[in-house]
Amino acid sequence: MTNSSTRASVSVLGLGPMGRALASAFLTAGHPLTVWNRTPGRAGDLPERGATVASSAEDAVRAGEVVVVCLLDYDAVRAVLPATGWAGRTLVNLSSGEPAQARALAGWAAGWGIRYLDGAILTPTPAIGTPAAAVLYSGARDAYDAVREAMTALGGTGRHLDADPGRAAAYEVALLDLFATSVHGAAHAFALASAEGVAPGDLAPFAVGISDLLSEMIPRWAEQLRTGRFPGERSTVASAGATLTRLVQAASAHGLDTGALAAAKRTADRAVAAGHGRDGLARLVAATAATRGVPAPPSRD
Repeated sequence: MTNSSTRASVSVLGLGPMGRALASAFLTAGHPLTVWNRTPGRAGDLPERGATVASSAEDAVRAGEVVVVCLLDYDAVRAVLPATGWAGRTLVNLSSGEPAQARALAGWAAGWGIRYLDGAILTPTPAIGTPAAAVLYSGARDAYDAVREAMTALGGTGRHLDADPGRAAAYEVALLDLFATSVHGAAHAFALASAEGVAPGDLAPFAVGISDLLSEMIPRWAEQLRTGRFPGERSTVASAGATLTRLVQAASAHGLDTGALAAAKRTADRAVAAGHGRDGLARLVAATAATRGVPAPPSRD
């Protein structure tokens, strides 16, 4: 373990699975550590490894130069954070939430003179403290500079995005959107296959290939969205719409929920109605954005 006398003191508020992983990484890196949780008894082996358990959130804040919060949501963060005792300290919020909530919390912190940094953890708990970890930060650059060395304890990639405190949360919600819909797609695919008598183990080797397709598709889409060009050489919006029609019919025949498939078909139908049936599938981004008046990506038509 690194000599703790050369390391910034850290307090971790919130000892759920991720909070404990964060605390463990700080201990391993040699930081003097104080922990606190609303429900006592969640510290596990952290005290035996050298962590101090604070009796209150206020005591935890006073104990750490870097105060890391990892709670269920932003409402929970606001409920436990004291407004005083922050002189010389930086608040790093790694709780999940929406960009607007991050900006609101940053405004609250600024009102009390609290140096604030918002963050998004992009990896599961086992990755924390390893080269596989990835954490995004947003907020004032001086806040990031104040905690940058301490946050290297979390391992892997730590990146400051920009001064907008909501930017890290914006990345997080977009990536969670991709993950959540992918998980739903996997669950729905296994259910549809089983309804047709296909065993999960027989489907799995072929399903893995879908992830390979997505890995190639995502950077290609990003480039097409950057340039505003959507070539349809590989697949077209019109063909995707036809496929979705068949999928809705197949799933409906077995009584499966078709909500997500129907939503995808409506998006394809909007793009076709707008004259983009022969475009590539990245064109669907604009049709998706149009449902709520979100600015569409550029077009070079």
